[in-house]
Amino acid sequence: MHAPASRSALDSLSLAAILVTIVFWASAFAGIRAGLSAFTPGHLALYRFLVASVALGLYALIRRFPLPSWPDLGRIFVLSLSGISLYHLCLNYGERSVPAGTASLIIAVGPVITALLATRFGGERLNVLGWLGTAISLGGVALIVLGRGESLGYTRGALLILAAALFTSLYFVFQKPLLRRINPLHFTVWSLILGTLPMLIFLPGFGGELSRAPLSAHLAVIYIGLFPAALAYLTWTFALSRVPASTTTSFLYISPVFAILIAWVWLGEAPTLISLVGGVVAIVGVVLVNTLGKPRLAAGPAERA
Repeated sequence: MHAPASRSALDSLSLAAILVTIVFWASAFAGIRAGLSAFTPGHLALYRFLVASVALGLYALIRRFPLPSWPDLGRIFVLSLSGISLYHLCLNYGERSVPAGTASLIIAVGPVITALLATRFGGERLNVLGWLGTAISLGGVALIVLGRGESLGYTRGALLILAAALFTSLYFVFQKPLLRRINPLHFTVWSLILGTLPMLIFLPGFGGELSRAPLSAHLAVIYIGLFPAALAYLTWTFALSRVPASTTTSFLYISPVFAILIAWVWLGEAPTLISLVGGVVAIVGVVLVNTLGKPRLAAGPAERA
């Protein structure tokens, strides 16, 4: 891996990059809901990542990023099909019936799924507290998904968002071998571009929706394409190159707080009590898994989440 070695302390520049990332990623949930007012979930994903791909493609040209080898491009494409294409399509379809803040609480279980996959496929281990945290977190998600007493459409949407958490966890776990030989910044750029390609199946009818959509919907999609999709992935990778992953990912626990506040201000979506309770339970489980649930090892592969 060609990235600089991680530092042990959290400096002000790294902290700024992390906070920029968290706020932008949190705002994406509300931006998606706003975009869904004028676009289908498939067209919304295509529009958003065409914007992101153009921005990142120009960045790659200016910085003269080298192309990975053909075998590595193929591996990046497979990973991106899961972590970019399927993740964002499931999230978009799920948010048709699930409020933005609630969606962010369900996605917050992703680190637990990542830990379980890493235990099975990455040679990592969970102790008793780790398994307890997993059970607590999944119980919190079940409370969110099943406890609101809403329509079947809501439950299906929540399950789609839970599937999105699984797809992004697969992406994080299985990219580790590639990140040992590919600069993480380069990987991020090529991954987002390659992850856009499967979304081209939604081109039919895309032009018609573009012409009919109001300016507010266009601005929402361009925003989530340029900032949560393009810029935030770059700032996240920058932070990971300077600060240990365990420190960086600990900030993800506050993302649902920002997401709920942004959705409240932007969309007027006030969170329900059962969603807040389920979210707190899920996040407690995530924190338990990631802080106390893993045995301390003297050395190990770098994490990216």
